[in-house]
Amino acid sequence: MKKGKKRLYLWLLGIHMFISAFTFGGGYVVVPMIRKYFVLQKKMFGEEELAEMAAVSQSAPGAIAVNLAAVTGFRVAGASGAIISAFASVFPPFLIMGVISHSYQAFIANHAMAAVLKGMQAGAAVLIAETAFGMCRNIWKEHNFLFSLMIPGIFIFCFLGKGSAALALVTGCIMSLAQAWYLCGRRVKKTEKESEEV
Repeated sequence: MKKGKKRLYLWLLGIHMFISAFTFGGGYVVVPMIRKYFVLQKKMFGEEELAEMAAVSQSAPGAIAVNLAAVTGFRVAGASGAIISAFASVFPPFLIMGVISHSYQAFIANHAMAAVLKGMQAGAAVLIAETAFGMCRNIWKEHNFLFSLMIPGIFIFCFLGKGSAALALVTGCIMSLAQAWYLCGRRVKKTEKESEEV
């Protein structure tokens, strides 16, 4: 094994274990951490690619954090990187939950631990809001009317109307495919018209 590859695998193992051990509050809390280490520090891929990876990770079955770790690992170091990253993202919670399960009642009854968990909830809410705002900002930069309209539409449907998140995702995919098909058809017609004029 080449020295560079070995170093990359060790870095993926370490960074995903660190992210997994110190991010509480669900899958989307992982996204700002991935952004910080993979996009801003190492520049392994860009903001848009991270948003696409996050969307794929949410759409695929399983935990978003594990899916995102596997996708980023695959993007950086192929299939071996995906396996290492997925393992690294699963191992710390497995270890932590194993320890907590032995003394669950005492852990929950402890007022200090309850206060710590409440503080983590507040921090996780901020990180999720930051991720959502960043993804929205990237969509608005594209100046795409449909995508810009989908953001408030899906928010109203899911949060105010208590609609199904799965239905919102499927609807978003269908609308995006319809738009792509329409734009592709327009491009073909435009090319045909230009070739006729020549």
